[in-house]
Amino acid sequence: MSPCLSDTPALSRRGLLKFSLGASAFLATAGLGASLSGCSSSVPANGFKALRSGELPFLRALIPVMLKSAVTAEQMPDAVEGTLKSLDFNLDHLSPEMLKLTRQLFDVLGMAVTRGPLTGIWGSWENASADDIRRFLNRWQNSSLSLLRMGHSSLLQLVMMAWYGRKESWAHCGYPGPPTV
Repeated sequence: MSPCLSDTPALSRRGLLKFSLGASAFLATAGLGASLSGCSSSVPANGFKALRSGELPFLRALIPVMLKSAVTAEQMPDAVEGTLKSLDFNLDHLSPEMLKLTRQLFDVLGMAVTRGPLTGIWGSWENASADDIRRFLNRWQNSSLSLLRMGHSSLLQLVMMAWYGRKESWAHCGYPGPPTV
C-alpha cells in the first residue's frame, strides 16, 4: 500500500509552509541585496520616468511573448515600445510601496544568481528564446510556491494593463473605444 501525501514528510503541509517561508526569505534577501549593493539603480532609464535600464532587456524579451497572438510580427516593435511607455506611466503612478515591490520582482529577475534557478534562464534575457520565456512563465504559473505564482500574476497584469490601455490594442479585442460625450 502506498503512503498518502500527508504521511510523506516532504509533502506535508508543515514542510510546504517551511519551504515557502524559506523561499520567501531568500527572494526578499536577494531583492534587498540587489538594492543595497547598487545592482539595481534607482535612476530611470533615458526617456523613462520609472523603468530602469536594467529592467528593459527583461521587458523587451517578455512583452513580445505575451503579445504574440494579439500583434502581427510587423507591428511588434512598435507594440513593445508603446507597451513599455504605458508600463512606465503606470509604474510612475503606483504608490511608493507597490513600486518598491515591483522593483524587487524586477531585481530578482534581473540578477543572474536568482534568475537562473528561479526562471530556468541562465543567460541574459537578450539571449533567451521565446520558448525559454514561455517555459519560465509556465513554470511560475504552475509553481507550488505561491510567491512565484504571485510573481507570474503580477507580470501578466502589468504587461496586459499596459498593452490593453493603448488605443492600438482595442481593435484586436473588439473594443470600439470609450464613448464620446
